Amino acid sequence: MSELLQFVFSGVTVGAVYALVALGFTIIYNASDVVNFSQGEFVMLGGMTTVFLHAAGLPLAAAAILAVVIAAAVGIALNKLAIEPARNASVVTLIIITIGASIFLRGVAQIVFDKQLHRFPSFSGDAPFVVAGATILPQSLWVVFGAAVVFLGLYGFFTRTLTGKAVLATANNRLAAKLVGVNTNFVMTLSFALSAAIGAVAGVLVTPITLTSYDIGITLALKGFAAAMLGGMGNPFGALVGGLAVGLIEAMTAGYISSSYKDAAAFIVILAVLFVMPNGMFGKTSVNRV
Repeated sequence: MSELLQFVFSGVTVGAVYALVALGFTIIYNASDVVNFSQGEFVMLGGMTTVFLHAAGLPLAAAAILAVVIAAAVGIALNKLAIEPARNASVVTLIIITIGASIFLRGVAQIVFDKQLHRFPSFSGDAPFVVAGATILPQSLWVVFGAAVVFLGLYGFFTRTLTGKAVLATANNRLAAKLVGVNTNFVMTLSFALSAAIGAVAGVLVTPITLTSYDIGITLALKGFAAAMLGGMGNPFGALVGGLAVGLIEAMTAGYISSSYKDAAAFIVILAVLFVMPNGMFGKTSVNRV
């Protein structure tokens, strides 16, 4: 029983990170129909920037906040310099641009930072809590708590604020949103900034557990994309559930079979689900008017 609980703790921790990455995918997809494959690089930026700012003498909290702000600025720059000028291009072209941006950001990080693995101290120490024979690190609780706060914050933003409703209106029908006065360019910029900031938050939260380096973004982007697809692309709740599901599948596979197969098992289960439900667990079924 304690073994199962240990795998659940591990799965929920890494799943919360995947959920944050998937939420980043969801925000940009809702605003622009673009799948932003540079999302994983924002996670890397959050972790690496915090490491180096903290090493330069900034308090950890200040370094983390500044890292999130810098990542948001990079997200805005990505939209303004790469996505917005190609706004009328096909969705495939825009996706390829995001892949190019991912490679560019990884290269810049390699030059600005270095190729080594890094970490900074945990927020609340490294002494684990023991629960029913299983252990969980205090930082894991920070990761889960952070994912919950981000999800609830986004829920409140999209349902309780005029700006959030403008984002949803743009996602539903860009032309109609323009006609009623919504500044869709601002919505796009805001979406990229939000998405990048959420990715950076994930990087800050998980770095004390998994370490970080310039090339961790690729794997996280693929896992986050898989989580978003499993939950239903464009659905924030689906992104949360999908992320946790991918994390739990990985942890169970690594624990009961072999860690060598954890990535393959997660993607096989996801493919099986998508064969039965092509729109994911909570995705909307598209309807074509005739």
